[in-house]
Parts: sequence; C-alpha cells; structure tokens
Amino acid sequence: MSTSVKSRALDLRNQFAYVPATLRLIWEAAGSKTVGWAFCLVLQGLLPAAQLFLIRPLVDSVVAAMGGGMTWANVSPVVTWASAMGATILLQLATKSVVAWFRIAQAELVRDHLATLVHEKATAIDMAFYEMPAYHDLLERVRGDLRERPLVMLESFGGLAQNLVTLVAMAAILLSYGLWLPILLLLSALPVLAVVVRHNRRHHAWWQTSTTDRRWAQYYDTILSLDAAAAELRVFRLGPFFQKRYSDLRSRLRGERLEITARENRALFGAGLAGLVVTVVAIAWMVRRALIGQATLGDIALLYQALNKGQALTTSLMTSAASIYSSTLFLGNLFEFLELEPEITDPPAPTAALATLEDGIEVRGISFRYPGSDEQIFENFSLRIPAGKIVAIMGANGAGKSTLMKLLCRFYDPEQGSIHFDGVDIKEFPIDGLRRMLTGLFQFPVPYLATARENIAVGDIDTESSDADVVSAAQSAGAHELIAKLPGGYDTLMGKWFKEGTQLSGGEWQRVALARAFIRRAPIMILDEPTSHLDSWAEADWFDRLRARSDGRTTLLITHRLATAQKADTIHVMDAGRMVESGTHQELLALGGRYAQSWRSDPGDEPAGP
Repeated sequence: MSTSVKSRALDLRNQFAYVPATLRLIWEAAGSKTVGWAFCLVLQGLLPAAQLFLIRPLVDSVVAAMGGGMTWANVSPVVTWASAMGATILLQLATKSVVAWFRIAQAELVRDHLATLVHEKATAIDMAFYEMPAYHDLLERVRGDLRERPLVMLESFGGLAQNLVTLVAMAAILLSYGLWLPILLLLSALPVLAVVVRHNRRHHAWWQTSTTDRRWAQYYDTILSLDAAAAELRVFRLGPFFQKRYSDLRSRLRGERLEITARENRALFGAGLAGLVVTVVAIAWMVRRALIGQATLGDIALLYQALNKGQALTTSLMTSAASIYSSTLFLGNLFEFLELEPEITDPPAPTAALATLEDGIEVRGISFRYPGSDEQIFENFSLRIPAGKIVAIMGANGAGKSTLMKLLCRFYDPEQGSIHFDGVDIKEFPIDGLRRMLTGLFQFPVPYLATARENIAVGDIDTESSDADVVSAAQSAGAHELIAKLPGGYDTLMGKWFKEGTQLSGGEWQRVALARAFIRRAPIMILDEPTSHLDSWAEADWFDRLRARSDGRTTLLITHRLATAQKADTIHVMDAGRMVESGTHQELLALGGRYAQSWRSDPGDEPAGP
C-alpha cells in the first residue's frame, strides 16, 4: 500500500498560493456575511482618512476664531467642522460594532465548515492511515488550528483590507506635501514586516517539529483526567509518575515558545525605533516650513496625525500581511489533510450490492500484512463460508481472526488474492453497498454517549427502527433485562460524562453493542468475541438466541471460546494465519487434533447444562 502523508517545505510562493483557496473556503462557508463584512470594512477604512482630512480646517477655523468673540458668524465654521468630525467618529463606532459582529459570525461559520470538511475526510480515508504516526501528527495540527485559526485569519484579512483603504486615502492627502512622505511612511514599516514574517516562520517551524511532543502531553493529560486509567492510577500510584512526565514536557515546550517570543519582542523594539526616527524627521521638516511661513498650525496637526496614524496603519498593514502568511502556514496543514486520498475506492462500474447471499463467502489465496509492518498475517490463505450457516473461526490471539474480519469489511485490501461474495469480488461492489451487506460486533465495541435506544438503533441508521425492533434486538443480545432496570429504561443516557448518565460494565456494554449488530438487516453477520464477558450458562442461552436471530443470515463467529464455537455448523481452527483444522464439533473431537486437545484440557469451558 502506497498511502502516505508527506511533509511540505516552507516555501513563500507555495504558502501564498493557499490564499485564493482560503478565500474560496470563506466564501463557501459565509458568502452573504462576507459581502456585508466587506462593505463595512471599506466604510471603516475611509472614515479615519475623512477624520484626518477634517483636522486641518478644524484647527485653522479654531485659530481664526480666537479673539473674535462668541458671535455665531465667528464660531459657526468651528461648529460646522467639529460636527462633521463628531459624525465621522460616531459612524466609525457604529461601523466597528457591526464589523465585529460580522467577523464573529463569519468565524463561527468558517470554523464549522472546516470542521465538517475535516470530519468528512477523516471518516472517508483508509484505515491504513491510522497505522501511520505522521497522520496522527498532521491531524493534531489541523484540529489545533481549527480552534482559533479561522478567527485569526478573518481578522487578518479584515485588517489588511481596512488598513489598505485607509492608507491609500491618507497617502493621497500626504501627496499634497510631496511624494517622498508616503514613500518614507511605507519604508518605515518594512522592518516590522521583516520581523513578523521571520517570527511567524520560526514559530511555525517549532509548531511543526513539536507536534509529537504536544501529542504526548495530550496523552498524559488524558491518562490523568479521564476514567479509562483511573483504577490503575490509584492501585499502582501512577499519578505522580505521569504528572512528572507531563510537567517536564510542558516545561520544555513552554520554555521554547517563550524564547521565540522574546526574540520577536527584541526585534520589534528595534524596528519601532526606526519608525520613531521617521516621525521626528518629518515633523521637524514641517515645523521648519511653518516657521518660514510656508505652512499653518493646521498643516502641522494634519501631518502629525497622518504620520502617527499612517505609521500605525502601515505597521498594522504589514502585520496583517504577515499574519495572513502565518495563517497560510497553518492552513497548509489543513489543505494537506484535505488532499489525502483513500486507495480503497468504488470501482468505475460497480456491481449492485446483494440483498441476500445464495452461495456464500470465499477467500481465495490472500496474502496480507499491515501497512508499515514486516509481519505477514496471511500468506496464500483460503477459506469458504457457506451461505446461511453459522461458522466459527477459532485460534489463539494473533492468529489473524480479527484481521480476517477487517478484510471482509474491506477496511484493507489484501496484497494478493481476492475475497468473493456469491462469486463476486468484493472490490466490484461500491464501498457503501458492500458495508451495507454486513453487520457486526467488533472486538472493542464503542460505548456511545447516547440513550440505550439510540445505542441500539444506530446499528441501522438508514432505517427507521421501531421500538419493537429495538426491544427485539436487545432481547436477542441478552440486553433487554439490564436496560429495563435502568432509571429511564431505553431512554436512559449511557455513560457518566453528562448529567443523569448511567455507566455500564464491560459485559453490559458488549450486550448493547451486540443488539446494535442484530438490529441491522444485513445478509452477513460477523461477530468478534461476542461472548468474551459471558459465563458458560449465559453463553449457552445466548447461542440459542443467535441461532433464532440469524434466520438464514451467513454468520461468522470469531472466538477463542470453545463453548461458543461448539454449536456452530462448521468450526475452523487458525494458527499464525493458516487454517489447520475444519469440521463440526464432533468431527474435530474425533480428529484428535488441536481443537480436541483444547477441549479435553479445558472441560470447564463446556456448559454444565444439558
């Protein structure tokens, strides 16, 4: 299998190539909000320039009115220009509030849209990706970025657009004093841009290389915080052990990040000094002009405000551009993730899925090893499972039983050989159609935090299951009585994460998961260790219910328990990826091989009842 996750180099052109794709994502997620946001940004960008333009006539009208008395003719110009200034300030405040609302609305929509894309991709890729640490590193970076990156990205785009509009308007005002002033203003901000870009690249490189360490820290946090390891933490006093590992790792990560930030702050201080020199030189030039009668007090006030705001705007503009670049560095992880493609895909001309199985399942000479592993699980392995029969697959741990289930579900494809349902290669079925033909219980069933009813009904999510269907499945799985005793019966919330939830034991969760497998109307049923938590009496009763529930389905039991296997129509014994014995219970006992030896050495596994 050639599935892989590749690292990308930090190339400036490649990173800014993500900008159009990012804008497209924003438009897909929040098109209408983006139009309103853009309009308000342009308006908000013009208002500071309008205020700057009003400074000169306002100051000059005040100077002209000084000493002239409080007559309307004398103060009316001051009132007019001051009112205009006040109106722009009020409009700016109102626009700022509207822009803030649009920004948050956009960020929420974009975050949800990106999360949907990630979830869709994560549920569509091959199971082989879960075998690769590089995939888990990439997923961790993507999930971390989604928490805050959409808002940062929108603020950066918004700041860039708004400040660019304001700066262009201010530059037009400054041009009346000479072309060199706008150019000098721009040059004074370049050191800040260089510092921010360099910092962002350094921080992003650290973020990439520290991903594995941050995943370890997350693992230690999970071990210390959740209930999965709570019992062992207390019995073996492992709390201090994992706490030290967590604190040592976090101390190192924190120190590295603070060092990067300290370097940036020192560089920004130096860049700020350069901007201060530009402001002093320009103001000195304008004061000289005023002293020789070539400028007014209003000109000095306008120039000071223009330089002060303009320099801040230019710096902010450069910072926004650098932040966009930083966002594209992080969003590069997202696009890399979204570009992952599964190798297990639908065929060009798929065969319709089968509603029933008439002939059976045939495994023909398959060879398989897990991606990245040198251990051969199967080599030229063959097996036939007749339709409508209950067939047990037995063997020690690591014999390949659960791997066979994964291959039947087409989570992986064999390197050689093929698997057929009624003579049709399963690669010829559409993926969804193939898996719709299957239902099953996996070795480690998932305890969903939902009601008992929902935990069962999701086994057939495409069908509207009635209450009678749910109860029937639960009865067949031996879960009805335990659910009926819960505080809310089938409406009881399962698990202890949320209020009023009820926790089940491992065996009880297994019965609920088995009911989930039973409720699905599929011609093939695969059950991996379905009785691992049952005692022998309950196991015998359970098999009788399975026989009634199978009702013509082709059923594959993967088990290491003799009491489960003995009533199957056929029993296959596996060892190290090979089939070593096959037959009924009585035939295998008569054969005197591995199955018979296990039976005679462990008579307690046989039910004591009739």
